[in-house]
Amino acid sequence: MKIVIVGGVAGGASAAARARRLSETAEIVVLEKGEDVSFANCGLPYHVGGEISERSALLLQTPESLHARFNLDVRVRHEVLSIDPQGKTVEVKSHKDGSVYRESYDELILSPGANPMIPPIEGHDRDGVFSLRDLEDMDRIMAWGTRVAGKRTSPRALIVGAGFIGLEMAEQLHRIGMKVTLVEAADQVLPPLDGEMAALVQAELSRHEVVVELSEFVAQIVENSDAEVGDVVTQSGKIFPADLVILSVGVRPNSAIAAAAGIAVGHTGGIRVDDHLRTNLENIWAVGDVIESSHLVLGTSVVIPLGGPANRQGRIVADNILGRSTAYQGTLGTAIVRVFDLTAAVTGASEKMLSRADRESQSVFLHPGSHAGYYPGAHPIALKLTFDPGDGRVLGLQAVGRDGVDKRVDVVATAIAGKMTVDNLVNLELCYAPPFGSAKDPVNLAGMVAQNVLRRLVRNADPTKLPSGDQFVYLDVRGAEERAKGALLPSLHIPLDALRGRLGELPKDQTLVVYCQSGQRSYNACRILSQNGFECMNLSGAYKTWLTTREHQALAHAERV
Repeated sequence: MKIVIVGGVAGGASAAARARRLSETAEIVVLEKGEDVSFANCGLPYHVGGEISERSALLLQTPESLHARFNLDVRVRHEVLSIDPQGKTVEVKSHKDGSVYRESYDELILSPGANPMIPPIEGHDRDGVFSLRDLEDMDRIMAWGTRVAGKRTSPRALIVGAGFIGLEMAEQLHRIGMKVTLVEAADQVLPPLDGEMAALVQAELSRHEVVVELSEFVAQIVENSDAEVGDVVTQSGKIFPADLVILSVGVRPNSAIAAAAGIAVGHTGGIRVDDHLRTNLENIWAVGDVIESSHLVLGTSVVIPLGGPANRQGRIVADNILGRSTAYQGTLGTAIVRVFDLTAAVTGASEKMLSRADRESQSVFLHPGSHAGYYPGAHPIALKLTFDPGDGRVLGLQAVGRDGVDKRVDVVATAIAGKMTVDNLVNLELCYAPPFGSAKDPVNLAGMVAQNVLRRLVRNADPTKLPSGDQFVYLDVRGAEERAKGALLPSLHIPLDALRGRLGELPKDQTLVVYCQSGQRSYNACRILSQNGFECMNLSGAYKTWLTTREHQALAHAERV
């Protein structure tokens, strides 16, 4: 059998290595358009910022090492120009000598990845404007950065797009002394998160003097002799002199050659595959950033360019070609980013994704500690757990905090993949010792809060859409010192520990919307009130979440105005 793989890196290289482990006799050819067949895409920003000091650390494998260990025929700088499904050949151009030739195959795996999206910006082709997709892009950015740093004490970097890569680049360019501006078309940073969670990340960016411009589209880059690149001009007329510009508005599946060969491409632009990663044409398979797959929660076709899924798909497609039937279960879009001292992560479906899909959902907010509060160094984690209000199935989690974010999101990602409910989260037995967690882990607590809502022990009020009208009265059950630092006004104030003795001060013909600092005391207050004949609601996530929600809404409104 002869297996030809178009593209290396995560999907293609994984497929090649797995195929060799399953068959010593297969002929395996890897055709890679770029200079490097296997490198750490996700590490590129961190070499730009100097955290990964050696460039060589990003090179995972070379053609020589892959040949020595796996007996693979790896050809870098060999671009596939077309596919002939009937003749079972691909047309290849060698960028080493300019020759063009035909390569036959028995099985063809497409793993050409995705291309950076270049927005329609006049002047996007000026010197000093870059995207970041491979090592060559990284080298060019670093060379330009060194050049402008030699001419200016504080070079000005502008990043178009505040997604995961945009935020990583903002952090790293700030780290090497650049003044950074982020321009984002959405009304929030990190669009995969819901706005009230992303507001925490934006506050961290501001704390480090990164300028964030929301709801702004870059229109053009024009000449300015006082800037190495020029003036970046937005559609609203704002002008930002820039010495370095990074375009980070996403990627598009590199599926044109596949489509030209009659391979089905979906509305996402990704190649359509079945659960075994077959395309619609016999003996042709596809993996990685070029394909669309099924979202595990929504059931819709999505393109989610992440290294983890691509690696697993490479392994699965080799299994299927070599007789070990294996299905790809779909994707959750689990992703994480560090932004200075904060970590933000997401898995499953956000509330806005579910709303767009007309899928009913409910969310709870909470702010548990990263580990036991009595052990030094605990920090709060802002959690938003989204679940099905009918059966309690877990649909998504978003988390932002200084510590412990990754493991909580990973636990819930596993729970979603296992079709678990909030009741299951309550009963998970997770690690506990004071330096690492609490007897009630944040995941357990999130399940408990959601469980209380499902079992109607409490009615939640959404901090993003505060109840309003004469029928609602707000009740603050925090201490006087906390209230003095800020409160929802107008609101009554009775500290929790005094509540039982002051029930007579409260109206029984109105609904009490109860809040504290993070949600636990207000829940306890609601249990007291409801058992004493009061109608009440607990403000989910309490004052902390309302405050970040208000800040997000205010920023978004200001940008629109």
